[in-house]
Amino acid sequence: MSAIATPLQVDKPLVLVVDDEYGPRESIAFSLASDFTVDTAERAREALEKLKARRYAAVVLDIRMPEMDGIRALEELRKIDPHVSVIMLTGYGTLLTAQQAMLAGANQYMRKPPDIQDLIEAVRKQSQATRLKRAQAAAVQEAADMNVALKREIEQNEPQIWQARASVELVHDLNNPLTVVIGYAALVAEEARNLGQHDPELAKKLLDYAAMVERAAEYCHHLSENWRMASKQATEFGAVDLIRVAEDVRQVIFFGNTAIQISGLEKTLIRGSRFELMRVLQNLFKNSLEAGATQLDFVVSRRGSQVEMTVSDNGMGMDADRVKRALHGGFSSKASGTGLGLSICRHLAGTHGATFHLQSSPGKGTLVRLVFPAAPQG
Repeated sequence: MSAIATPLQVDKPLVLVVDDEYGPRESIAFSLASDFTVDTAERAREALEKLKARRYAAVVLDIRMPEMDGIRALEELRKIDPHVSVIMLTGYGTLLTAQQAMLAGANQYMRKPPDIQDLIEAVRKQSQATRLKRAQAAAVQEAADMNVALKREIEQNEPQIWQARASVELVHDLNNPLTVVIGYAALVAEEARNLGQHDPELAKKLLDYAAMVERAAEYCHHLSENWRMASKQATEFGAVDLIRVAEDVRQVIFFGNTAIQISGLEKTLIRGSRFELMRVLQNLFKNSLEAGATQLDFVVSRRGSQVEMTVSDNGMGMDADRVKRALHGGFSSKASGTGLGLSICRHLAGTHGATFHLQSSPGKGTLVRLVFPAAPQG
């Protein structure tokens, strides 16, 4: 069947309606045509061929069809396009068929025949969800490709000039908070779509997610500004609470991961840059979790005129040779790693007047100790 065309369809989301019954199929297509560009298929196999040729914003799929039913068609559809939103329709609705549809990858389930206005709203919502998922996937893939390219470049030509190394470090450090921005933005969008009636608790969730996005974006902004101004001025230092920095990193960068335990003094001030210290902890926490750690302990203590900070984990650990290569930079055991994390930490510790020590053994985890000059405790 050909698409239902209108003069303005160019800018409309493209929707595929799949139903073996002519009447319901054309009725749904006609109802959606004012808001969407609609394509139709009367068999699942025809629909799958169309999905290979075009990118749809949403698919409206009947469960009961000959040759290949909707559940099986959905499984095959996901192999072709994992991101397109699918609305399942059936006149034989039961809890079991709804569960089967959702397990197979459906995004929404509606009884057939659906209320037209409800269907239009569902297709509009799911089209927006498709666009968001595709944008997320593209951003994540772009970051992964960039990491692979950076690692290859580092292995072939190890940076010798500070500016070149700093640009690589910037991209490395931006990857994590940008992923968080994408993740929390998706949560905000999803909660907003589900808000419906005014719900104070849900509204609070949205405000919390938005705050996380703002804090992560602020961190990204600092990193880019720090690179832009690096040759013009030094980073401004002030009194920074290490415990607060660790809490921010756990919450903003790692979604409040409960594997990260923070203990020691309630408030410990050192003189430094909050955002640069966030970079240090971001890299240390990330290395531990990616090394398989299920427990990561961050501890701060005061020793006379010095503040000691330790990050210990129960991950896989490293032998002496890997420790040496990791501290030097450019080495990583991860396929998508740049190998810069620990060398960034050591460099930033030095700018804060701190000593940096690392102990690690295969199968026994890793311990990193930084000792800073203490700032006056206010």
